[in-house]
Amino acid sequence: MNKWNFYTTNEIKPEGWLRRQLEIQAEGLSGNLHKIWPDIRDSAWIGGNREGWERVPYWLDGFIPLAYLLKNDEMIATAKKYVDSILAQQDSDGWICPCKKRKREKYDTWALQLIGKTLTEYYECSQDERIPEVLYRAFQNYYALLKTGKIKLFGWAKYRWFESFITLNFLHKKYKEDWIKDLARIVKEQGFDYNTAVNFWKTPSHVWLRKTHIVNIAMMLKSEAVSHELLGDEYTDNAEKLRTFLDRYNGTAFEGFTGDEVLSGIDPSRGTELCAVVEQMYSYEHLFAHTGDKKWAQRLEVLAFNALPATLSEDMWTHQYVQMVNQIACQRTIIPAPFSTNGPEAHLFGLEPNFGCCTANFNQGWPKFALSAFMHNGNTVINSVMLPSSLHTKEINIELSTNYPFENKMHYTVDSEKDFEFIIRIPSFAKQLKINGEDADIKDVAFAIKKGRTEIDLEFTTIPQFKTRPNDLYVLQAGSLLFSVPIRYEKKMHEYKRFGVERKFPYCDYQFVPQTPYNYAYAGSDFEVSFNGIGEYPFSQDKPPVTVKANMQQIDWGLKFPYKSVSRKTPKSTAPVSPVQQIELQPYGCARLRMTEMPLLDKE
Repeated sequence: MNKWNFYTTNEIKPEGWLRRQLEIQAEGLSGNLHKIWPDIRDSAWIGGNREGWERVPYWLDGFIPLAYLLKNDEMIATAKKYVDSILAQQDSDGWICPCKKRKREKYDTWALQLIGKTLTEYYECSQDERIPEVLYRAFQNYYALLKTGKIKLFGWAKYRWFESFITLNFLHKKYKEDWIKDLARIVKEQGFDYNTAVNFWKTPSHVWLRKTHIVNIAMMLKSEAVSHELLGDEYTDNAEKLRTFLDRYNGTAFEGFTGDEVLSGIDPSRGTELCAVVEQMYSYEHLFAHTGDKKWAQRLEVLAFNALPATLSEDMWTHQYVQMVNQIACQRTIIPAPFSTNGPEAHLFGLEPNFGCCTANFNQGWPKFALSAFMHNGNTVINSVMLPSSLHTKEINIELSTNYPFENKMHYTVDSEKDFEFIIRIPSFAKQLKINGEDADIKDVAFAIKKGRTEIDLEFTTIPQFKTRPNDLYVLQAGSLLFSVPIRYEKKMHEYKRFGVERKFPYCDYQFVPQTPYNYAYAGSDFEVSFNGIGEYPFSQDKPPVTVKANMQQIDWGLKFPYKSVSRKTPKSTAPVSPVQQIELQPYGCARLRMTEMPLLDKE
């Protein structure tokens, strides 16, 4: 395995459309949640009377790298204010969570695992020298309580045990003490083994179980990668075995899985929880970093460029709890909802549709993805994902100017005070690769960079082609982008207050009511690609940066009984009910209402 190390927010700087995407996030819900949402504003983590478990750690886990990537002084000060309050509440024995001592046995320590990960992130961003000692005391206390049997892993902590290893790896690297390895062993032994759950993943049960919970599963994929070294275990690529199984029975076109909230089978009109999208991205980031296997980086970018923007409004003031690959409307449905265990509002865009975990947790998606652009190992640097960004270390400066994935041209400017090896990961779908105008083999490109300035121009083509899906359906993909028939919609705004939480513009609830047809099938395989430039909102439905024209016909698709705003899993009939029409398809991440998996009428 060729292990890679992450750079920090002090070394990576987002540029171009990526920086704009992070700015939108900071201007939207992420950057303002502490002002408007009681569970963050008045949390028990900072001495208030609201939720004192996962929501503040979740939010900070994304807010902190967002603040430091943008060098936003106000946000950095806010992050410090929250961290200061959390640290001030740490007990003399090391316990750090907002829970009275007599209630510790019944406190689900998933919150400790999460705040440990968040404070580790904060240290990497801020270099606040208080943090290592705080984490040392908190996890030594965790060790003492688990070792003596005063507490044990249960609930979410039992099913998310591997999240502890983000902090445990950090602590062991710094302190190299044996108790850290012993704690790692105890945590794994008390944690759930997902290899025992695979038979539960074959057929949707529509019963709420932690072993089939989509977010747990998305987190779990990195478990072996982040834990095997500290445990002294051989790496077996168990994630690939489990991912393949999950994909066979619950896969989606965007490289994720259905889960609303539990695994939901193969059906493009089922939901995928937003928490699962960002957690699966985080798993893939660590899988690539720990293994160097480029399949994880490619799957990461497919998830990030499609599933993440699709479930957020363009201004990122609202989000969905679950998205659907074939999403013809976002309207409150009758009960029972068209989901396994979620309610009828789960696919609306709002402040906290269905449940508030995603409100806090979606924040990590874009910032941590930005931190995956460049990685390093010894004297080697890799551009793992071609994101517009720059890298600045003491001896190396690399600037990547690009509109990727909307356009496949990259310009690198490298200024170095030393010789080093620079690798560019080339996606497997790239065709006709050119480096500095010369044809090149389709493989990862390695450059022996010499001291001084080096400029590299790299480009390739991506060909729109059909990817087969179950049930004789197809999805159009060009590079890492999926394409969908966009459905125009009317937004219906709903301002109200529930359980003391106010929803008002711009963070109220929105229903998206369709205004154009959805019932399409492909009528051929001739496509015309157009790059239109990137506007104020990179993933805009009104001004998509790239489009593909395709010949299509309407068919009798039909609705899923008894709903009036959910398409069937498969069409009632593929007999055309309209002449051939040329439809302009959009990237999946731009089209909030869309048809993505459709039949192909003329397979010749």
